[in-house]
Amino acid sequence: MVAEVPEVEVRRSKRRRRTVSAYRDGEKIVVLIPDRLSKKEERDWVEQMVARLEKSERKRKPTDDDLMKRALGLSDRYLGGIAIPESVRWVDNQQSRWGSCTPGDRSIRLSARLQGMPSWVIDYVLIHELAHLFEPNHNARFWGWVDRFPQAERAKGYLLGWSAAAKLDAPPGEDPEDFEELD
Repeated sequence: MVAEVPEVEVRRSKRRRRTVSAYRDGEKIVVLIPDRLSKKEERDWVEQMVARLEKSERKRKPTDDDLMKRALGLSDRYLGGIAIPESVRWVDNQQSRWGSCTPGDRSIRLSARLQGMPSWVIDYVLIHELAHLFEPNHNARFWGWVDRFPQAERAKGYLLGWSAAAKLDAPPGEDPEDFEELD
């Protein structure tokens, strides 16, 4: 399997003196460099910055195997190990939900839109779906389990903010008005 070489755009700046940076703009990687660099220095910096950016992206986009390991660890830590999925995987067909769970076959699917979001947000969605393996409804018992995750409220806010910025409705059961208080 040959790795795909990304399209790279180099932008030179007379104002940039000592720093080099890179970011992704769609499918393209943009590398910002000082104008004074030689062509050889440019090639070296581009190679280094592309490698650094791709390494960072790999860390933020776990594989399906990584998701399964993470789910099992989260189940142990926050749910007493009682939620054991059969499979956990990324899917591209969820545009109105962050994740879904089928308790019958113990499968969990996470929206690929989560890739690149902070790990604590992905962890929250995993815990949410893990809790559905034994508590199918968004009732007080369900939220009691989910809220064992210390960053649950922060992650809910992050996802609601992301949805608002993208002008999407909150997924069913995620609207703050749908939350039930624990007794």
